[in-house]
Parts: sequence; structure tokens; C-alpha cells
Amino acid sequence: MTQKLTTQNWLISCDESGFHGAEYYGYGSLWMKWERRGDFRKEFRFLTTQYKYQGECKWNKANNPRAQNFYRALTDYFFKRHWLAFHCIVIKVSDVNMKFHKNKDEARRKHFTMFLENKIKRVSEKFSNRENTYRVWVDPIHSRYDKAHEVVEKILGHELIKIVHNNNSIKYVEEKSSRETPQIQLCDFLLGAVMDAWQERANSIYKHQTQRHITS
Repeated sequence: MTQKLTTQNWLISCDESGFHGAEYYGYGSLWMKWERRGDFRKEFRFLTTQYKYQGECKWNKANNPRAQNFYRALTDYFFKRHWLAFHCIVIKVSDVNMKFHKNKDEARRKHFTMFLENKIKRVSEKFSNRENTYRVWVDPIHSRYDKAHEVVEKILGHELIKIVHNNNSIKYVEEKSSRETPQIQLCDFLLGAVMDAWQERANSIYKHQTQRHITS
């Protein structure tokens, strides 16, 4: 008799950066167990209330001196939670070989899909003794194609069935407004700190201080 595998549900919240003539562009993903999403939202809201932070949390706002205590606390919160993980990829525009893509738009969609696919495969292999499921939340993808997230979902499902043998492992890839989704906001903050380091354009002392706090 085949023993039923324990189910492990993942929530992956994604954001992107660097699509306005920059030297690099990149993608980030914040990982947590699906069942932890309520805990995260509650604790995130507690931090915004405690530090009187208003509006959407974004890396671009890290240059506000009045928000420094909040961003330091948010950084500490992230590193103290063993159930949170962040991953990103940085791509140099000049290194992209356009012979393999119809246009830049398609190249970026491929890179985002491959970024997710690679990490999901590794997680599936690491926890092969469990039945893993994945739900992906993404800030609207920078693409001329309105349903880019649906393309990502189909390709991911097609590729992953080769190794996990479960056509239900990818539950969905869903667009979410970052304004209403604190998971994507934290992803934006962490990815922005990384990307500004690569772009060498952290143009305020407060952003430099926040980057040092993240790496300390």
C-alpha cells in the first residue's frame, strides 16, 4: 500500500525591477508557507502601526528619513523569521542574446519563468518526501501581453510535471496589487536594495544606511 505524502503548501510573492533603460533588470521572490500568510500580514501591519508608517512599503521610499526606523525594524523582522526566505536574480541587459528571443518582452518573460522554475524544482527535490504545492502572487508583470502571468503558469506547470509527476503542484500564478499585498511590498523592498547596489544608484544617504543594515 502506497503511503500518502504529507502536503506542504508554498506561497511565492514576486516583484520585478529595472525595466526603464537600466543596465540590469531583476526578479525577486519572497517565500513562506501558505498557512503563514495571515501571521505575516498581522505582524507587518503591527510594524506599520508601531512606527507610524503610512502608504505602501517600497524601496523607493527608503530615502525618507522619517521612515528609517520602520525599514530597520522590517529588515530585522525578516531575518529573525526562519519561515521567510528571499531569492532574486539579476540580469545584465547587454548579456541577453536576442537570437533566442522574439523580442525583449519575450526574453524577460522567459527569464522570470526560468527563475521561478529553477527554485521550485530545487525545493521539490529537497522536500521530495512531501507533496509540495505552489501559489504564486506577482505584481502585474511588465509586459505588452496582458495575460503574461497566465503564460508563466502554463509553462511552469508543463515543466514541473516532468520532475514532480503532479499536474496540480502549481495551483496558480495570480496578479496582485502590491498596494494591497504586504508580501509583495517586502519583496519590492529587498529586491530594490539589491538592484540599487548593482545599478550603483542608491542616491541618498538613507538608502545607503538601509543597505548597510540589510547586509550587517
